[in-house]
Amino acid sequence: MEAVGQLAGGLAHDFNNVLSIINGYCCLLQMELYQDKSLKEYLEKIMAASGRAGELTHSMLAFSRTQVMNPKKCDLNEIVSRTGAFVEKIIGENILFKTVINASNLPVYVDGGQVEQIIINLANNARDAMPHGGEVQIETDCITFDDSFISLNGFGKPGRYAVISLSDTGIGMDEATRKRIFEPFFTTKDVDKGTGLGLAMVYGIVKQHNGFVDVSSEPGQGACFKIYLPIDEERSTDLDVNIQTSLAFSGGTETILIAEDNPALREFLRNILTKLGYQVICAVDGQDAVEKFSENADRIQLIIMDMVMPKKSGKVAYDEIKQINPNARALFSSGYSANIVQQQGELGEYAEFISKPVQPAELMKKVREMLDG
Repeated sequence: MEAVGQLAGGLAHDFNNVLSIINGYCCLLQMELYQDKSLKEYLEKIMAASGRAGELTHSMLAFSRTQVMNPKKCDLNEIVSRTGAFVEKIIGENILFKTVINASNLPVYVDGGQVEQIIINLANNARDAMPHGGEVQIETDCITFDDSFISLNGFGKPGRYAVISLSDTGIGMDEATRKRIFEPFFTTKDVDKGTGLGLAMVYGIVKQHNGFVDVSSEPGQGACFKIYLPIDEERSTDLDVNIQTSLAFSGGTETILIAEDNPALREFLRNILTKLGYQVICAVDGQDAVEKFSENADRIQLIIMDMVMPKKSGKVAYDEIKQINPNARALFSSGYSANIVQQQGELGEYAEFISKPVQPAELMKKVREMLDG
């Protein structure tokens, strides 16, 4: 499973580079052809397909536990209520769906979209286990893991946890099947009915949130999945700001160093930055980035740098660049998670991170913010 996880993460990382290029050039075409409605429709369809492909890479990264997370302080009850209302509409008329919300607040620090994905995957799994109809109930609660709980259940760390329980009245499963359900590509469904990745993704997402999964089931008695996520009382609530993407990018005349080993993505970045008026210098790997910066240190005002590159990683290259100019600003990008970046060491006060696939509007906004900061 570890090897398959690494493979999935590596494939998703490379695919995110491809998606960044597709999204980027579509966005540039939108800027050029916004008056032609027929071409605009075609572009929107391409971008919608690209968005679905991005969701696939997120699923692969969730399984490999390297998905980029955007966690915020949330009330788990709100997420479950919102997602439950959606599931009720799509789960099927022959299934009675019920949501039971705990009266108290359940503050958690999570990526809300990923938690929604957990619920939808579990609900779909429950639906498939009830081909002739039945009942599905999702419920929230709060529990404290103490030594006796951990000893009895064989998992957990001491502390308070929010619980999502999703139970069904389906066909259930035997013990041998129950032990294997989180394995990637393991499925009891027909070939055209499932990939065997749904529950593996659920497991990966929960583990990435430092949580736990437990499932109980018997043949003919349905199944109950329980998701445990740590309660977070201390962190302040983040404001959910909806930033509208605009095609009216702000440009400039500053000199920017691009360090990206993917030739097509490097060329796209050069094209869009040049189009907006910036002066661009390109480097093909980490070592080349250090050399190019050394040759042009007096004029380079920002570095856009991939985190994973040949010869020298982005972090190693940036450390050497800071020996030349301690105030050098760098915008790192990666298809891996921000957690991977943090594992390689703190980047410092003059560096920031943006995840792939890169959206042009988001990238240009961040570039302008860093240059003006």
